[in-house]
Amino acid sequence: MKGPLFYSKILLFGEYGIIEDSKGLSIPYNFFKGALKLPDSPSEKSKQSNLILIDFCSYLKQIGDLDLDLILFEKHINEGLYFDSSIPKGYGVGSSGALVAAVYDKYSNNKITVLENLTREKLLKLKIIFSKMESFFHGKSSGLDPLNSYLSIPILIKSKDDINVTGIPSQKSKGAGAVFLLDSGKTGSTAPMVSIFMEKMKSEGFRKMISSQFIKHTNICVDSFLSGDINKLLQNTKKLSKIVFENFKPMIPDEFHYLWKKGIDSGSYFLKLCGSGGGGYILGFAPDIEQAKKDLKDHSLEVVYHF
Repeated sequence: MKGPLFYSKILLFGEYGIIEDSKGLSIPYNFFKGALKLPDSPSEKSKQSNLILIDFCSYLKQIGDLDLDLILFEKHINEGLYFDSSIPKGYGVGSSGALVAAVYDKYSNNKITVLENLTREKLLKLKIIFSKMESFFHGKSSGLDPLNSYLSIPILIKSKDDINVTGIPSQKSKGAGAVFLLDSGKTGSTAPMVSIFMEKMKSEGFRKMISSQFIKHTNICVDSFLSGDINKLLQNTKKLSKIVFENFKPMIPDEFHYLWKKGIDSGSYFLKLCGSGGGGYILGFAPDIEQAKKDLKDHSLEVVYHF
């Protein structure tokens, strides 16, 4: 048995903000992928993944209202089922989301398929199911990562209860500007980062900053990206980068504080969190990607979208 492929994702905008009802924009990132498999001969990697699936199945049994064929899932797990994935864990590109999407696709008794008319109600139903399933990995999940991986199309979040599939402007192969991923060289963990955020939200000053600045510029970035207004996009990404630098320091690896500020000051690139932060990838926006590459020459950089 070999299941269909499920891809990684990038949340371009909306990290932390979507918890507080900001807009968000998530796109598939086909560079990494994973699939459920039964092994020909078990390896250390397949055994480790199989152990995670054993725990995941136990968790799903406790939830009990997801209409999954857990008897068949358990049977396959006992036969050595594992998730064969190139998606790096703890990097903010949806490794657990792809796994959740693969399990739903294979074992749902009443599956909402990609081929049917995806109404807002169906998207919300999927998001709720995925949120419950992925909470096993993060403690609290929006369900957005598995939804993006399952559908493999860009998703626009207008609010918690208003999500739609969307189109994004075609890439410009010769465009000077680009969105890129910067490798921090270490993994991050979502649950503790979300805990830090929720603790910060107890402060009135932090809450005010989120509603009056962070969400405001996030929403403008989403609208500007979708409409192709690159100047407005970059102006507001710079503002977002500065807001994150000043208010989300624990989520930025210490050794990247200097690079983060250097980008804002020079205008060469603007960094922001990729997912919850704390490690993994850092997301970057550059008006001129060749200049950004020179300024970041000592770091691993992967272009994901040209504009």
